[in-house]
Amino acid sequence: MATVQIVATGTLIFLVIGGVGVAVLALGLLGTGLLHLGGPDVDGPVSLEAVAGFVGAFGFGAAIVNELLGGRTPGMLAVAVAGGAFAAVPTAWLASRLSRAARDMRTDPTPTRDHLVGAIGLVVTPVPVDGYGEVRVRLAGQPVKLNARADRPIPVGVRIFVVEALSETSVHVETY
Repeated sequence: MATVQIVATGTLIFLVIGGVGVAVLALGLLGTGLLHLGGPDVDGPVSLEAVAGFVGAFGFGAAIVNELLGGRTPGMLAVAVAGGAFAAVPTAWLASRLSRAARDMRTDPTPTRDHLVGAIGLVVTPVPVDGYGEVRVRLAGQPVKLNARADRPIPVGVRIFVVEALSETSVHVETY
């Protein structure tokens, strides 16, 4: 004989609340991150991540407590709500701190053509006197392939030094 487990109505409601929290977080990440809906300061004093963390943790925490207690009475539902709030407050605080840390993270400046001057690299396509060849240099730790001009012809494999950045993708080089 099969036994059917019945989920308490309160647990089901709390699970829906937790699901709404996850949906708010997903919409916040997809809506404002990918689709650029709203402005950069649309969150106000409380971040969307903190609200989503609070709602999700409240719903799932209350559902767990309600199932553990077998909550069928209003008193047990009140204890489940308190358990949900107990889980939700630190989760919201942590979500707020982590999202703020991610938003305020310092990053290196974007390299520009001025950063090319002084770079050392290798010729990958011979550089003729009256045309362009190709060189590979490291810019901000990344290999970058550029068009190159030189005063003298430079064969493949020779180390070069960037003297001038002619444009974003072309440089004037000398042998190193």
